Amino acid sequence: MPPVIASTAPLDTVAHIIQLALTPVFLLSGIGALLNVFATRLARVADRVDQISKEMESSEPEQVAVLALQLARLRRRSLALDAAVVLAAFGAAATCASVLTLFVGALRDATVASALFFTFGFAVVCTIGAILAYTAEMLMTGSGVRAEVAARRRSSERG
Repeated sequence: MPPVIASTAPLDTVAHIIQLALTPVFLLSGIGALLNVFATRLARVADRVDQISKEMESSEPEQVAVLALQLARLRRRSLALDAAVVLAAFGAAATCASVLTLFVGALRDATVASALFFTFGFAVVCTIGAILAYTAEMLMTGSGVRAEVAARRRSSERG
């Protein structure tokens, strides 16, 4: 009969928990990178809004209508980016909650699988939502660029 192996040493248990916590940390790192991209995009939208607002002050009514349409597009883009930022932040918070659940569960020697499943699952769902919102913003940007190119082409053909 094989000898009975003693329970795992406390150091091994802590090392294993830290190894498990690394997976959510990689997700957290990715979410941080996404938030940086979202912030950069939002800053570009804000700069364009400022530029259009200044142009509207000295434009003729016909041009003001075109600029107002551009502002409406920028508003929709900023809303999509807002959704992406909020979802990414919730995903980051849920990821941190997953790591905390791992550590608290180990300290209390309790079964925390359902809480861990919920927090990490919620983090992944929020991250997917943030990426989808960002994708929507990117599609709006592409559509706006194509519309602006078409409008400039039409105006150059007229004049």
